Amino acid sequence: MEHIKQNFSIKDLEHLSGIKAHTIRIWEKRYDILNPERTDTNIRTYNGENLQKLLNISFLNSHGYKISRISKMEEDEINNLVKRISASSSEENRAKNSFKLAMMNFDDRLFQRTYNKLREKRTFREVFQDVFLALLEEIGLLWQTDTIKPIHEHYIVELIKQKIYINIADLKAEIPEEDDEVLYVLFLPENEIHDIGILYLNYELLNAGKNAIYLGPSLPLSDLDYLMKIHKNLVFVSYLTISPVNTDVEEFIKDFQESVCKEKQHELLLFGQRTKEIDRNSIPDNVKVYTSAFDFANSL
Repeated sequence: MEHIKQNFSIKDLEHLSGIKAHTIRIWEKRYDILNPERTDTNIRTYNGENLQKLLNISFLNSHGYKISRISKMEEDEINNLVKRISASSSEENRAKNSFKLAMMNFDDRLFQRTYNKLREKRTFREVFQDVFLALLEEIGLLWQTDTIKPIHEHYIVELIKQKIYINIADLKAEIPEEDDEVLYVLFLPENEIHDIGILYLNYELLNAGKNAIYLGPSLPLSDLDYLMKIHKNLVFVSYLTISPVNTDVEEFIKDFQESVCKEKQHELLLFGQRTKEIDRNSIPDNVKVYTSAFDFANSL
């Protein structure tokens, strides 16, 4: 698949590389390290090759190489030096840069190669915690600064979700068969569609040997009635990032109590950004709030 060309502003390069725009301009003028095109209004624009070169230059500069020296190197020399130094540098940072480039160029092959290399030495849990989580946080910042478009975020998030699904499928073969086993029921409330967090929770529960199912996004609480009739031992898990919409989280808890806990007090475990709104002193005993999926997973 050919790379889809991207055009970047100097601010985009700053956000992606960590090098200040002012510094990039100086390096450009003094050392001729990049070859931007210019619009009719004389505004610099940079392509994917410029971005890759700047990431490599930034990497070498952070490892003690002066820009005056780097600027005299041939392209292949820069690339080979980066590879040699990379062997002993932070694998997490190298992987994040590769994943970001894959995102910017919609490059499935680069994403897969980077992921496979990480998995040679790490479990999926380690890859998610050490690399994917930090990557997602950085992508959120890039989106907020308009460095990337929603399509970039959708693309990389879907690739990560594919990896979660694959690892969930591998664990599903080991579901316990005891009838009285607790069943963790994962769902997102109505209008909530951001499911990468709860998908990862599903993986962690299965990885800990628990019986868990995910019912999907935007699920009305009334849809849980049938499940409660056929399974006695249920624990409900939800992840709140943007929803419930037009209501507070306490209202969602109240609705859960009235709709789901009419005959029995079922446990409700809550995660996500919206849980910060909750007054923990006022919630029912059967509701537990977790600030981190990893803290919860380590307690299983």
